[in-house]
Amino acid sequence: MATNERTAETRERILSAACEVIAETGFEKIRMRMVAERAGVSTALLHYHFETREKLFTEAMVHSFASSTFEVESDADAVPAAVILARIIRNLLPMDAELCQDWRLWQELWVRSLRDATTRSFAVDLYAQLHQWVAAAMTRGIDSGEFDSTDVDDLSTLVLALSDGYGIRVMLGDPTVSAQHALRCVWRPVALALGLPQEIPES
Repeated sequence: MATNERTAETRERILSAACEVIAETGFEKIRMRMVAERAGVSTALLHYHFETREKLFTEAMVHSFASSTFEVESDADAVPAAVILARIIRNLLPMDAELCQDWRLWQELWVRSLRDATTRSFAVDLYAQLHQWVAAAMTRGIDSGEFDSTDVDDLSTLVLALSDGYGIRVMLGDPTVSAQHALRCVWRPVALALGLPQEIPES
C-alpha cells in the first residue's frame, strides 16, 4: 500500500473511531487517548493527524456528513429524484443505530456551539451544507420535470427544521413519536409542495 493510501486509511480509521467515542462519551469527556485506543493507533500518531480535540471533533463532524452524502448520492443518476430526496430525509432523522450515532454528534455540536464562537460558526456552515444538499436534490427533481416548481430555499429550511424537531423527540425516547412517524411527518409537506405521492418512496 502506498504511503498516501496508508495515511488516508489511518485518518479514516481515526475519524470513524472519534465519531463512535464522541457519540458514546460526549465531547467534554473524551481524551485523545480514548480515540487512539479505539482506532488502534498510538497517541503520538493521533496527534500527528489531529493536533487538538477541537480539530478532531470538527473533522469527525465533516467525516460523518460526507459519508452520508456519498452513500445517498452514489446512484443519483440512475434512480428517480424522489428516491434520492427520501433517502436524504431519512438520513436527517435518527432512523437506525448508525444515524442515532450521527445525531449524538450533532447534539454535541449544538451544546458546544452555545459556549464557543468558533464551534458556532462551524455549525452554521455545516447547516448551510445540509441546506444545499436538500435544495440540490429538490432542484434536480424540478429541473427534470419530476417535481412541481416551488420555493426550494424555504422548503429546504422547513425540512431541516422539521427533521431537527422530530429527531430530538425520537432521540429522547418520546413514546408518541417513533422514527417512522417522524419520517412521515417530514415527508408530508414536502410531497404536497412538490406534487409527489404521500407514500414515501423506498430506497
